[in-house]
Amino acid sequence: MNELNELIKKINKFRDERNWRQFHNEKDLAISISLEASELLELFQWKTSTEVKEKKLGRIKEELADVLIYSYMMADNLDLNVEEIIAEKLKLNEEKYPINKAKDKNDKYTEL
Repeated sequence: MNELNELIKKINKFRDERNWRQFHNEKDLAISISLEASELLELFQWKTSTEVKEKKLGRIKEELADVLIYSYMMADNLDLNVEEIIAEKLKLNEEKYPINKAKDKNDKYTEL
């Protein structure tokens, strides 16, 4: 079993020991992902990236971990393989953003 599967098992163990599975439906997990991503974003409000990285790296790690934990829980609930769905998305992104059109640009694929 790979490291990612072991990590998801640890997350689920933590959840299950507290009997929280009942609260972790897909809708509420999606809401939680958004809320935690907003908390991560809030760290950067009115500051430079460098300033936040230097002064709040611990908080960045905490909020990013929350986003990832809820994301892994949602994938597990839906019986999705995280590695597979990321590989599929990267393939789609390669098609949307071919190197010859996207390199050194930050345009949306519809603008390339």
